[in-house]
Amino acid sequence: MLLRMSTLLLRTLREDPADAEVPSHRLLLRAGYVRRAAPGGYTWLPLGKLVLDRVTEIVRAGMVAIGDQEVHFPALLPAEPYRTSGRWAEYGDDIFTLADRKGAEHLLAPTHEEMAALLVKDLFTSYRDFPVTLFQIQTKFRDEARPRAGLLRGREFLMKDAYSFDLDEAGLQQAYDRHRAAYSKIFDKLGLDCTVVHAMSGAMGGSASEEFLAATPVGEDTFVGCTACDYAANTEAVVTRAPVAGDPDAHPATEVHDTPETPTIASLVDLANERALAGRTDWTAADTLKNVALAVRRPGVEQAELLVVGLPGDREVDLKRVGAALHPATVAVFDDWAGHPELVRGYIGPQILAKHGVRYLVDPRVVAGTSWLTGANEPGRHATDVVCGRDFTPDGTIEAAEVRPGDPCPACGDGELTMRRGIEVGHIFQLGRRFTDAFAVDVLGPAGKPVRPTMGCYGIGVSRLVASIAEQHHDDRGLVWPAAVAPCDVHLIAAGKGPQLDAALDLGGRLSDAGLRVLVDDRTNVSAGVKFTDAELIGVPRAVVVGRRLAEGYVELRDRSTGERTELPVAGLVERLRDEADATRRDRV
Repeated sequence: MLLRMSTLLLRTLREDPADAEVPSHRLLLRAGYVRRAAPGGYTWLPLGKLVLDRVTEIVRAGMVAIGDQEVHFPALLPAEPYRTSGRWAEYGDDIFTLADRKGAEHLLAPTHEEMAALLVKDLFTSYRDFPVTLFQIQTKFRDEARPRAGLLRGREFLMKDAYSFDLDEAGLQQAYDRHRAAYSKIFDKLGLDCTVVHAMSGAMGGSASEEFLAATPVGEDTFVGCTACDYAANTEAVVTRAPVAGDPDAHPATEVHDTPETPTIASLVDLANERALAGRTDWTAADTLKNVALAVRRPGVEQAELLVVGLPGDREVDLKRVGAALHPATVAVFDDWAGHPELVRGYIGPQILAKHGVRYLVDPRVVAGTSWLTGANEPGRHATDVVCGRDFTPDGTIEAAEVRPGDPCPACGDGELTMRRGIEVGHIFQLGRRFTDAFAVDVLGPAGKPVRPTMGCYGIGVSRLVASIAEQHHDDRGLVWPAAVAPCDVHLIAAGKGPQLDAALDLGGRLSDAGLRVLVDDRTNVSAGVKFTDAELIGVPRAVVVGRRLAEGYVELRDRSTGERTELPVAGLVERLRDEADATRRDRV
């Protein structure tokens, strides 16, 4: 393939687009890979489509290598299967819904678990048909409230999703492990630095879930790692190590104190130490119990539910963690104080919540026998020695508190948690029988009785991968594509006109005949300096400059990644670049 920049649909930009928020968004627009078509929707220009196709090729090869079979479901789907599974209501405003001319409701598919389960139900009747795994690479749609960061958070995106069907849990585990290993190989081939982390299952449900996060400072996901073991988790999935429960009756009786002008935990702690409440002058924020009122709205239910969350006062509530724990319900800060006069804003204590029918969930650190300084449910008053298991009994626990660097590792207990940011590029789930139950997918088992298959789901954001690679592979001059995904194998630059241009086109033709993708900058209306600048912006790994030493039979080979420049004879150059491209091609598949 030979692409000539004089005729290629390509416009590079000298300045950053005003709406570009992250490096990948900025550079993919500036280098002419994509153009914005609508909020959260992008047109792939020729160079961008070449990168997308190479990424897709690597993903597809990885799935075929482990025996997955490719199918292609419609993007426009009837509403009924999603109502049956319950996800029509769960997704809520996150899906695009529409009606056809007959009034039948449809949606633009955000994912296809329902359709995969129905397909297996339609075609397979015996245990002899299993195990089976189907995959597709398909455009998906989600009505993001605030699409941002270019390809990283769009409304329309290309995704690979696979669905495994097994007859028992052992088979599901094998399928899960097989996809986990395949994903690691795929991301290695793409040149991505990824971390596998424990995750929440969200709308998918199921028992086990892990994310593959590409590390980058602009990532929307925060994840933790341990300094002493291999534990890693999305902050939404971090489990707090609970202390050992104690004897609730081992504490003095509760005592109520006047605590005027204590609107914050810090001011309360200062006053408690100043007045030596309960005979103590060593109060800290961790000794206080903060009670936060939240409004929880469940799918299809108009009225929000009041929920109070209790956590140590040295922690803030992380609404993302609360939302993940309560999914598919949505969570917001409570504001209907007039409708709940029993709640004294700023002085809520757990002592009266059960009496008023208020649901109360606590941080795992709040266990039986722990004693707290907390609100007394009266304006300007707090209480000491409010003991869990004696003065209040929570309705359960919830992971609601922020996770901080230095927290103890929940896995080994010896190390401390460190925090990084990343982009979710892959997610694997052990779904279990949620969808096969919903559609009564039964097959005849080996004993002659019906068996219900169990499912796994394995997703990769293919178009998001392009942006993720760009985030990890760029510098201050432009993109630096790994050879496996670059739009072309070689970028030829004619530094001048006449013989240099003719030689560049001739060399490009010979490289193309040898099976390479070649981009030739044959423009005659721009300077050599602009060509060099554009080459660095576009980011093809190898650039060949046909310049001043052409008459002596030499060209300059530039390595985009290292910046190394080497003068090489034209003789033998085609063979050298062909061999390098062949090696890259073998690695890609």
